[in-house]
Amino acid sequence: MSSKDAPTQNGLDPDVANLLGIEQPQPVAEPAPDQADDRAGGPDFSTLFGDEKPAETKVQPDTVDTTRQKFAAITKFQDEPRPYFQDKDYYKKVLAGEGEEGTRLHDLLGKYMKAEDPEEKSRTRAQLISAFWELGGKVAYRAGRGLLDPKRLLLRFGILSPGFLTPELRDMVSRIPFENTIGEPVWYVDEWLERISKGAVRPSTVDEVKQKGKDTGQKILDAVEKKKGQRDSEITILKAKVSQLEEREGQLRAQVDLLMRHERSEEYGGVKTGYNAAQKAALAQIGEILRQLAALDAQVTTSYADLASIDKDLENLSRKSEGITSESVVDQKSVVAEWTGSLRQMAKMCCGRQGNHFPIFISQFVRPNLKEIGTRENIIKEMALVESLDPGLFLRTYKSQTTRIVPNIILLASYGDTGICWEPFEKFNRATSRGRVAIPMFPKSLPVAVITAMADLRWQVAKEKAQYYWMEEGITGKYYQWFSERKLRGDVREYFIRDYALWINKESQGMQKLDKEVRGIFWRMMPFPQHIKDNLRNRGFVYNDLYKKDQNIAKSDGY
Repeated sequence: MSSKDAPTQNGLDPDVANLLGIEQPQPVAEPAPDQADDRAGGPDFSTLFGDEKPAETKVQPDTVDTTRQKFAAITKFQDEPRPYFQDKDYYKKVLAGEGEEGTRLHDLLGKYMKAEDPEEKSRTRAQLISAFWELGGKVAYRAGRGLLDPKRLLLRFGILSPGFLTPELRDMVSRIPFENTIGEPVWYVDEWLERISKGAVRPSTVDEVKQKGKDTGQKILDAVEKKKGQRDSEITILKAKVSQLEEREGQLRAQVDLLMRHERSEEYGGVKTGYNAAQKAALAQIGEILRQLAALDAQVTTSYADLASIDKDLENLSRKSEGITSESVVDQKSVVAEWTGSLRQMAKMCCGRQGNHFPIFISQFVRPNLKEIGTRENIIKEMALVESLDPGLFLRTYKSQTTRIVPNIILLASYGDTGICWEPFEKFNRATSRGRVAIPMFPKSLPVAVITAMADLRWQVAKEKAQYYWMEEGITGKYYQWFSERKLRGDVREYFIRDYALWINKESQGMQKLDKEVRGIFWRMMPFPQHIKDNLRNRGFVYNDLYKKDQNIAKSDGY
């Protein structure tokens, strides 16, 4: 092992130890001439202002592709390594230009690493955590305006210095695909902040942060967004009705063809006979189809009229919003508040009270196994597995039409164990907007983090759909009634999340872990795919009984 790679007595990489001014227990090799500045100690905040500024990337508005019925298979989980950590000035560039926040974090980091008294170390650790979030707020202020890689990686992975990572972890991080080439709404924190900065998505703290032009521009854009959501929904409904119309027309054509194929009487010179039994039945079918066609035509006509009205409203709103863009009404302070307010709160919720809230990415808490890290590709793979067992997970019904809407997934550089649903959908567009789900990137178990996030999403969507009647209607109502009847204590939502995890992990495999009544609720309201049901019916009396009830209910036209 070279002297550069050897850890210090404090367990730090030599580069970090020198930056913090910690004395080495033994001499190390003299640094090369191009490394001399890096070994000189802490950064000089008066001179750390880089001139390089990467080109800004364009951010597409948040849209929902309703044609996607499932996640595409992920075939590439890593890239060729990027040279992030070959930069000898990485740590200095992270703190460059960040003023008092950078100086404070640097000083606290040194005190934390040098502290020996447990109380002092605990106190300094709490101060260091706050300093990290404050520094991130300064960096977040420039999100969307071009960030150097070290600053971007601070937001994305919580990497303050490569010295806190083992060579294996550095190699692992450098191979994580950087760009979102998959096309799914799964975002690293820096990408999420950039989208907010560009106006592609609404800040989570929109109600708490005063924005420029809030009384005029923002209200107009809110109205435009709501109308666009209504338009998207109406087009979805129209397409479904036209499809039904074409299906009935095809049925009509088949019945008419049958009606026109007469038999002939050979006894009377081949004269066509009257209608036979099948043709008389076709006459009745034609009458029913014509009635259905008339009803569908009326619905299609109404949809076109509704679309014309919506387009007229959009045209009026567009005239009012001339010169107003999503970006123009987003104050950069909103982006900072997203980091220091919403994202920090999300991280706390993912960690829980007793969890590890330390926000800096260090080797002690993460194993160098890419499969265990919440990368974009791994998260999509895990969500696809959950959806394969819960096909209705991302389905949303509006005006009797069902579409698949995957929520925005925010990947937090956090050691939390569970994922959370921040909001099930946007308040100004309940029909087609995406919700917001946060998942920690460094959990103890990645499948558990994803399943708990999906369970929370399931609960929140059902609760919002039922609104004031959530304790009576839908899956939340059924589950709450069971919860109350058992006189259980605690948070009913947490019980649901626990049971959902058992439903996906255990019950799908035929292992009976749930209360009988809960199993029945889930079987009816969050059913497995048919092939799973067909398999489970042979795994025990309990599942076979549920399967038979399905068949009986189907014969009696639904639940």
